[in-house]
Amino acid sequence: MTREPMSAVDVIRSKRDGGRLSDEQIDWVVDAYTRGVVADEQMSALAMAIYLNGMDAEETARWTAAMVDSGETLALTSSRPTVDKHSTGGVGDKITLPLAPLVAACGAAVPQLSGRGLGHTGGTLDKLESIPGWRARLSTEEIVRQLDTVGAVVCAPTDGLAPADRKLYALRDVTATVESIPLIASSIMSKKIAEGADALVLDVKTGTGAFMRTVEASRALAAALVEIGQQRGLKVSALITEMSVPLGRAVGNAVEVAESVEVLRGGGPADVVELTLELAREMLSLAGLSVDPAPVLASGEAYETWCRMISAQGGDPEAALPTPAHVHLVPAPADGVLATLDAYAVGVAAWRLGAGRARKEDPVQAAAGIICHAKPGDRVRAGDPLLELHTDTPDAVPAALAALAGAVTVADAAPDPVPLVREVLRSVT
Repeated sequence: MTREPMSAVDVIRSKRDGGRLSDEQIDWVVDAYTRGVVADEQMSALAMAIYLNGMDAEETARWTAAMVDSGETLALTSSRPTVDKHSTGGVGDKITLPLAPLVAACGAAVPQLSGRGLGHTGGTLDKLESIPGWRARLSTEEIVRQLDTVGAVVCAPTDGLAPADRKLYALRDVTATVESIPLIASSIMSKKIAEGADALVLDVKTGTGAFMRTVEASRALAAALVEIGQQRGLKVSALITEMSVPLGRAVGNAVEVAESVEVLRGGGPADVVELTLELAREMLSLAGLSVDPAPVLASGEAYETWCRMISAQGGDPEAALPTPAHVHLVPAPADGVLATLDAYAVGVAAWRLGAGRARKEDPVQAAAGIICHAKPGDRVRAGDPLLELHTDTPDAVPAALAALAGAVTVADAAPDPVPLVREVLRSVT
């Protein structure tokens, strides 16, 4: 039996007492945890120590590198510049769906390795799996081939990509250590660095429906993400975007796919179109392409790329999407102007209707979700439909309605508009 060069207890103690972990300690503990030498309870203690005492920029960068080195790095060779996008998660955040084919239609290659929803935030893979036949799992060879032939791929990470992060992510979720900026930043960036794209645009949400609820917390996370990318020589931009109101009018799985197709066909809600174009412009700039994405979106070229992308992964882009067994309408409570529609409450309600999951292994309902018939600033009349709840399990409606209690307010005048994009941070490489 090989003797380990370090002790997990010593590493835990160092961080517990407010010390700085050395490069050697970080490299060893991440590798040993991946190998099963460091037990879950020991890594739980270390994660809590990091949550309480933090890590500096150099520690965070080294922790990220160790998680990258725990697995494979994809060699995404392409004749096009490769650029990816990552969102920290929100409610109605279907932006990846129209964005990936749009940026591909503009000449870049978009390798979008995505995840599933957990809690009130939706998952890109769950949404796409509502399309008949579409599959999330692809081999590395299939990913590379699709990038060359289509220009965009949205799929699950390969098993060999940052396995340390996969283990630690699940552990953080059950040990109340999720809200640690160094651990969040290293989790996001380890997967994106291992993915091998040339550039990365980050959509860091802020507001009630976001993981980081204040602009200050979102800015700190964005800065940490950009710093890690800069240390790796990666071109990175981070947009801090508003998430106190659901994006668009659809929240769920199939309903968000339908809304994304509307955008790709030249329509769709103004906020979804705006954010899609803002992120596309940033991605194309980092990729070195001087292309205006707006006319490409309006022309239908991005929709054609979407159809090829879905077909390449076994899906039928023309197939009817799943419809719910039960629809429940929530009326506007009064005459006036809709002043608030709380993103977090809507996200929790959609989750309780079956659109999301409490645990990673839970199933989701493809047809579950919520349609918002009005958004803040819209005039409403008492009794008119405000929200449309979709579910295959009518028994879930009372819990969804309970989540929506207090989520809506109606006033005499429209609220002051809040910009969709609050700030932009960029790396200097």
